[in-house]
Amino acid sequence: MTSIPSKSEILEWIAQNPTKTAKRDIAKAFGIKGAARIDLKRILKELEEAGKLTKRRSSYRDAEDLPPVSVLEITGPDADGDLYARPLEWTGQGPEPVILMMLRSSDPALGQGDRILGRLTVDKTEDHSHTARMIRRIGTNPMRILGVYRAGSEGGRVLPIDKGADRQWVVPAGATGGAKDGELVEAEQTGPKGRMGLPKARVMARLGDPTEPRAVSLIAIHQHGIPDHFPDEVIAEADAAKPAGLKDREDLRDLPLITIDPVDARDRDDACYVEPDPDPRNAGGFIIWVAIADVAHYVRPGSALDHEARKRGNSTYFPDRVVPMLPDRLSGDLCSLHEGVERACIAVSMRIDAHGQKLSHQFHRGMMKSVASLNYQQVQDGMDGAPDDKVAPLMDDIIRPIYAAYDALTKARAARQPLDLDLPERRIVLDEDGKVVSVNFKDRLDAHKLIEEFMVLANVAAAETLIEKKSPLLFRVHEEPSPEKLDALREVAVASGLVLAKGQVLKTAHLNRLLAQAEGTDNDELINMATLRSMTQAYYNPENFGHFGLALRAYAHFTSPIRRYSDLIVHRALIAAHGWGKDGLSPWDIEHLSETAQQISDTERRSMAAERDTTDRYLAAFLSDRVGVEMTGRISGIAKFGVFVKLDETGADGMIPIRTLGNEYFHYDPETQTLMGADTGMIVALGQRATVKLVEASPVTGGLIVELIRLDDRAVPRGPSKARGKPPRRKVGSAKKKAAKTARKVKRRRT
Repeated sequence: MTSIPSKSEILEWIAQNPTKTAKRDIAKAFGIKGAARIDLKRILKELEEAGKLTKRRSSYRDAEDLPPVSVLEITGPDADGDLYARPLEWTGQGPEPVILMMLRSSDPALGQGDRILGRLTVDKTEDHSHTARMIRRIGTNPMRILGVYRAGSEGGRVLPIDKGADRQWVVPAGATGGAKDGELVEAEQTGPKGRMGLPKARVMARLGDPTEPRAVSLIAIHQHGIPDHFPDEVIAEADAAKPAGLKDREDLRDLPLITIDPVDARDRDDACYVEPDPDPRNAGGFIIWVAIADVAHYVRPGSALDHEARKRGNSTYFPDRVVPMLPDRLSGDLCSLHEGVERACIAVSMRIDAHGQKLSHQFHRGMMKSVASLNYQQVQDGMDGAPDDKVAPLMDDIIRPIYAAYDALTKARAARQPLDLDLPERRIVLDEDGKVVSVNFKDRLDAHKLIEEFMVLANVAAAETLIEKKSPLLFRVHEEPSPEKLDALREVAVASGLVLAKGQVLKTAHLNRLLAQAEGTDNDELINMATLRSMTQAYYNPENFGHFGLALRAYAHFTSPIRRYSDLIVHRALIAAHGWGKDGLSPWDIEHLSETAQQISDTERRSMAAERDTTDRYLAAFLSDRVGVEMTGRISGIAKFGVFVKLDETGADGMIPIRTLGNEYFHYDPETQTLMGADTGMIVALGQRATVKLVEASPVTGGLIVELIRLDDRAVPRGPSKARGKPPRRKVGSAKKKAAKTARKVKRRRT
């Protein structure tokens, strides 16, 4: 007869084997077969009812888990001097977890009774179950500045790099942190500013040479005026927030929602789940659930949190850090849909048919519990036949239905014809010291695309609901290109031997045909970039002008209220329209909707500029030790003052000053977007292959200067040095003829 393990033995097995918790894994471990499986099922059910286990579809997990980010109270050091803490939000029935603090040298001294926000890692040993890194101390919010350290006879001073700073900070001798004269440092205020003296500070981090990569993003933050310090009252409000309760919410905790994010994600604001539609009238259809963190519950209209979030407009992302729209207590904890933790949400259930067309949708304000926090590569590997221990139990009931619904949505997408740009995204990889070790192009997996399609569908549902309910909201608007930009794109197409027809109402389908012509050719990336440049910039507006790029009549951002204020406004509009509570759109919100739209459109552009500048500086730093090396690329831009080359390896843009092209005059033709040598007749045109030599790489400005060596695998001819004046008039006409002839040749070659 098969021996049935005791409840304690089963719990011990699950604790020691967290990735093998399916019932079949437990049965295999204890050699349980046949009818004995019924007894095992009974024991697992009893453990679940007693609160010792929670069931996650076909697997079980310890109910006594803590979220990855939690409020902790320091309990004091032990006899060996190790510092311990306890979780203040513990709801389990077992012994309270013991947490070992892992302090950095820059962390402040902590004593018994101090409260902190900490990031937890499971580390079960005899004397503790978790380790924690300090995010910040609760109730304290010292001012921090970025500046250049200047050494003195006793200590030194910090000269802020922020243009708006009018005072230096004094650093006492014991608070320099070993900083050297001229280093970029991050300093923290240590005491109130006196009437007669300068404020005192201590150095928290040495960032080295201000031109080094580690300082790049910090400089961009200050140069672009991005707020990176939360006021005290904002931190106080965030720290006082408590987890939302189930009252007046739908209970969605049994819905097996999952989050799919980048592998290094620190916050998770969207979750999804798909099930086949049980309605026989919708054969092959699906019900798609998208659940979003209920940020509106915590960020109320008119609060200090609300004012700061509106001022920031959005989170800003850099290779080495994030400047969040909301404090860590919300963005990394209460509003982050961590696995196995109850979280307030606003969800939408959407019925689609087998062809991906949305039939209906309904919004819900509820309480959810994610069954798994997964990353894109993990999920894709599962669908490609190599699921890991965490994904394997989820494949049949969760992962495969998600992909099946995505397949249906791709059919609807193909019929709708949104703009289908193929622009590889760069990923800058840094080491621990902030130095660039590699620049890669991110893979575009189906796992990425399906989440994007689900989010687009949810955003459309939000816009349609609020239009139907005649509620004020902020639309995401993307207008069609101007005639001038279309003409410029058409010239690029012609120069590449391609066609963009004239004399018709422009649709994204027309641009997609152009992109399809270029696909797989040498001009593929060039046409994608030129098409992107022809687009107008999307923005927010209370009026609906449609979304040209997505080929949608109405679109509103709903899916990321942690990092975009626009989405918070849409959440409030949904709350007010459904009568879900008093935290919906306020009269002030409605009255100032136009100003809010302009404000957050501006902050979005500010963040984009800071992120772009930072990327350019990191790339320049990465290439700075390769000056003199030849590289390949493609001509991506032509102007009167020079030529731009997009380098193959990194995607960085190098500039060839016109004065270095040769010892002859080059005529610039804006119509054909070409340069033509007055003496040699050499034509420089968009899309040509180029071999260049790196002449200068400036990490401070992000600029790259290159010298042209070969064009389309031919050595660059050099005209006579005497030809530095303007060319004869006949040369101008011949330049146009030759450019047109070149375009015709390219076209014939393509076909």
